[in-house]
Amino acid sequence: MSMKKQTRREFVKTLGLGVSAATIAGITGFASCDGEKKRPPNFVLIFTDDQGYADVGCYGAQGFETPNLDQMAEEGMRFTSFYVSQAVCSASRASLLTGCYSERVSVLGALSARSNIGLNPEEETIADVLKKKGYATGIFGKWHLGRHKEFLPMQQGFDEYFGLPYSNDMWPNDYHGNPATKGRKAYNPPLFLIDGNEKVAEVKTLEDQAKLTTLYTERAVKFIEKNKDRPFFLYVPHSMPHVPLGVSEKFRGKSEQGMYGDVIMEIDWSVGEILRTLKKYGLDENTLVIFTSDNGPWLNFGNHAGSADSLREGKGTAWEGGVRVPCIMRWPGHIPTGSVSHNIAATIDVLPTLAKIAGAPLPEKKIDGVDISPLIKGEKNADPRDHFFYYYGGELRAVRQGKWKLVFPHKYRSYEGVQPGNDGAPGRYNFKTCGLELYDLESDVGETKNVIAEHPDVVKKLQALAEKAREDLGDRLQNINGKGVREPGRFHPEEIKKVSHLAVGEKIELKHKFAKRYAGGGNNGLVNGLKGTRDYNDGIWQGFEGVDLIATIDLGEAQPVKEISCGFLQNQVSWIFFPKQVEFAVSEDGKQFEILKRIVDKSAGKEMDPEAKIKEISAKFELRSCRYVRVVAKNLSICPDWHPGAGGKAWVFADEIVIR
Repeated sequence: MSMKKQTRREFVKTLGLGVSAATIAGITGFASCDGEKKRPPNFVLIFTDDQGYADVGCYGAQGFETPNLDQMAEEGMRFTSFYVSQAVCSASRASLLTGCYSERVSVLGALSARSNIGLNPEEETIADVLKKKGYATGIFGKWHLGRHKEFLPMQQGFDEYFGLPYSNDMWPNDYHGNPATKGRKAYNPPLFLIDGNEKVAEVKTLEDQAKLTTLYTERAVKFIEKNKDRPFFLYVPHSMPHVPLGVSEKFRGKSEQGMYGDVIMEIDWSVGEILRTLKKYGLDENTLVIFTSDNGPWLNFGNHAGSADSLREGKGTAWEGGVRVPCIMRWPGHIPTGSVSHNIAATIDVLPTLAKIAGAPLPEKKIDGVDISPLIKGEKNADPRDHFFYYYGGELRAVRQGKWKLVFPHKYRSYEGVQPGNDGAPGRYNFKTCGLELYDLESDVGETKNVIAEHPDVVKKLQALAEKAREDLGDRLQNINGKGVREPGRFHPEEIKKVSHLAVGEKIELKHKFAKRYAGGGNNGLVNGLKGTRDYNDGIWQGFEGVDLIATIDLGEAQPVKEISCGFLQNQVSWIFFPKQVEFAVSEDGKQFEILKRIVDKSAGKEMDPEAKIKEISAKFELRSCRYVRVVAKNLSICPDWHPGAGGKAWVFADEIVIR
């Protein structure tokens, strides 16, 4: 993997939670740096990818050792109830950097390699906040908050950036590093390392992947050396241990566990290099170092995945194994040595806590994080976070307060009851549905015993908290749009168009209900006078999973009609296909329909097309009088054999049925 000469300053981003608890000049308490003559503290945030709760020695790792992280825990604080806001890449990172639940900033799931949205540059990141106090800021590693230039770190508060724009598996290679000829990976563009805003090297092979941890570490060390005489914020979001795993010769074959253990040992080495550099330049006691992960383990990758130990499930779920992650914070003289916190804390609390430590103002827009400095300081009875909401994909799936966790009915992917993959290839997911369930996480951290019948008062209290969250942040499970949700960044955004026609506001009946996640304006969404963009998350499109769109519109009285049309979206990467057939019909009485036109698309689902497209399908005919109009769009039903979702349910997306 050839590299161009590095010319840009190195930058860093922190996922800090915690900070100084020192008593300074005889004043007891947590003071901001504005009143101190000494230099403000530095922040180092190390953020791994898909590392499980039990994948650090001091958390019970088996088959490999993490001496540097274990020493960090001995010299600082280890958290046992530390959470990410959503157990998936982009959403988790958006929350970390903005102090907001990802639903608030509208970054959900894992943005694809062709996504045209990203973290809105109008949001303030940790880097933006700290730059106001003169901090140098740098990030070396995985970004995954938008691939276009306007969304990259240099436009989000960072002085320096070197790394991958998204996950290391979003490349045009299969699980074994060979060029992909079919499936989701065949849709991906080449994967490039970026320095500043420029592409500098293509990651082509598994050997290139093996160099990433070392490259990030070298740049992080240089950044510290360069900025040793000023306060800095260093953010190191490692690409590993996300698959495909890559480890250098330094650690290949070193662990008993296998390649996954080798990768974690190299990450531990990286932590050691950063800590040694801080000590070398006398920065050790004035630097808060935070280590954590973006979500739990991707368990269907078997021996190439980590462990959540006794926690339930893993990545991509709202169970504890998905959202509870290891977290260690170290700051000599400030954080009590060898301490363990069992209190609820989360990545969304990092921004307000670091701002407090640095004496920086909070973002102007509302955030969800709280200052947990009293907790980090070790103050008696400190418990700044009262409750926590478990969101996934816009769905409010659970809420926790104290030891109680209330889970709401939802469908989820599961790793139970299926055979995991091995040596880099994944196994299949299972899919399950849960009901309204209550768990005591103190006595049942594995969420095995539903005690909802014994504690109705607890359920009532947690449901009241959930209602407030739904009003503010929304809940796709109940088709509620949150009042406090803000727009994501959009690349060259298309405008949602208004159209006038005979059916706007009229009664519409759907034979099959649209998916709650893609409600597109609700029950009258197909006759609300709005046309969608190529972004299927723009709030206009209605999505139908595995079923046909069958809509009947009542115009209220007989009207002269000469044209009927409907817009459809295709985004094969997201399993959305154009319909294979569209039928337009009219009726006087709503019982007997005359089919005016049937359009068959023999090419639907036949060929791979990575681009998002809109097709307007229409029928023009002689002017006639009718009261009822019916549109039937035939879904492919299942994804074709060549598609990565082969055998899974295909989607039909429609925006507006226009009648003229």
